[in-house]
Amino acid sequence: MKKAAAFLFQLAFLSALYYGSEFLVSWLHIPIPASVTGMVILLFLLSKGWVPVQMIQSGAAFLNKHLAFFFIPIAAGLITYGDLIQSDGAALMAVIAGSSVMGLLITSGLSSALAKRSREKA
Repeated sequence: MKKAAAFLFQLAFLSALYYGSEFLVSWLHIPIPASVTGMVILLFLLSKGWVPVQMIQSGAAFLNKHLAFFFIPIAAGLITYGDLIQSDGAALMAVIAGSSVMGLLITSGLSSALAKRSREKA
């Protein structure tokens, strides 16, 4: 019973964080999705130690385990844009592929630079 209550609390905390970031984004008119803003806020809270990892660990693991389930509505929504995909699909795929490659290159470059800095400090 105690584990179930802790699990529900973790899900409620993560949900409150998301809805709080959704409110913040709409109130401040920030052009960043609320989910990304919420993750940045959660990263800040975790890095400062204000929220221990154990406080969200099982709830976050559950959500990650079932992540594919959350993409079903998005995929179903794409069906309504069949004409757009048919006419501009190649351009959309080029933008998606290009931005993915750019994100990978930036991430790998940043990771390499941080690893090098870490080795130099040690």
